[in-house]
Amino acid sequence: MPIHKSPEKRMRQDKKRSLRNKAVMTEIKSATKKVRQSTNPAEAAEAFKKCASLMDKAAKRSIFHKSTVNRTKSRLAKAVNKLAASQK
Repeated sequence: MPIHKSPEKRMRQDKKRSLRNKAVMTEIKSATKKVRQSTNPAEAAEAFKKCASLMDKAAKRSIFHKSTVNRTKSRLAKAVNKLAASQK
């Protein structure tokens, strides 16, 4: 346990931030799952839009690295396009 005030405050801040970040990560995981599990191309495209927006916001706040977000979005877009192509 910290002895000085500064590290005590840092621990309190870290706890708050990690809870906030965890909530965002959970929301992104759920959105990603929704995109991957959808069978309707229009539904998948709408879910992808929402998911991409959430990911971009997370990257902006440094919850995820920008490259990680871009790679994940690319893979999701590929899956959505594949679904749309298979429906035609």
